[in-house]
Amino acid sequence: MSGCCGPARPAAPHAGIAAGAPSAGSLPGAQRHRIAQCPIPGGVFTMGDASGDGLPADGESPLHRVELSPFAIDATAVTNAQFARFVDDTGYLTEAERLGASAVFHLLVDAPTADITGPIPGTPWWIGVRGADWRHPGGRASRIAGLADHPVVQVSWHDAAAYCAWAGRRLPTEAEWEYAARGGLVGARHPWGDEPIDGSDGVWRANVWQGDFPVHNTAGDGWIGTAPVRSYAPNGFGLWQPIGNVWEWCADRFDVHGYARDAALGTVRDPGGPGAGSERVLRGGSYLCHPSYCNRYRNSARSRNTPDSAMGNAGFRTVGAID
Repeated sequence: MSGCCGPARPAAPHAGIAAGAPSAGSLPGAQRHRIAQCPIPGGVFTMGDASGDGLPADGESPLHRVELSPFAIDATAVTNAQFARFVDDTGYLTEAERLGASAVFHLLVDAPTADITGPIPGTPWWIGVRGADWRHPGGRASRIAGLADHPVVQVSWHDAAAYCAWAGRRLPTEAEWEYAARGGLVGARHPWGDEPIDGSDGVWRANVWQGDFPVHNTAGDGWIGTAPVRSYAPNGFGLWQPIGNVWEWCADRFDVHGYARDAALGTVRDPGGPGAGSERVLRGGSYLCHPSYCNRYRNSARSRNTPDSAMGNAGFRTVGAID
């Protein structure tokens, strides 16, 4: 797996066990999920990589037609402030908190030396850090004070699903995510079209890496780590930063051959992904994506990780019915 997505959590006697559903909480349902919604009309679109940029191991092809029912999706990723509402209301402990450690990008580690367990094998820019969790994304010495409007990170797929259960929401299917990210554009690489992230007008369009990965980030777009969720410009459907900033968990299990099976069926309606698989899909890329080693900051790009893994560059947004 490319190092732009965090490493899978190493196997441990208690790893892989879902953190479980949170308590019902005390907040009325209408007061739980306070993120603006983008209504997405139903329709048919062509899913997958139309530009030839996809990586074979990611299974972005063949192109196939998908028909989706209408749905509503969060305008932004779930923020630290919103996730804190969930935790405060239920007492939920994330998997990183339960396990006592998580992965942090090496330039963002903020922890006592004794907490650092060392580089992750195969991706030495990822460091195992005791005490790293959603409240302390860089390690025990870091805080989310002042980051209320940044996306929550260090949350596993299980944590995101637990939030959804509390909020009366769900994670988007991979097809819903891609359709919404495209913003009504057909076949475009990015939510705004095919123009590069650092366009000819000198305006940055997403939060990705600039400089020499993984040793020096010039922060030309203004950020070394996460950016506020309403940075840059929204797409045609009103979604802010579906690419860059943080990877976003989707509901689907990952299967590199899934698109080929769907293509053989013709037009598939409201696909929910494979029925089996040990990894879950992540979409959108993150602040660590850079063209020199990772081109996954595209509408069709895919990644994956185990559902018990948390990392400093992955969060989520949710979907529900249109009111």
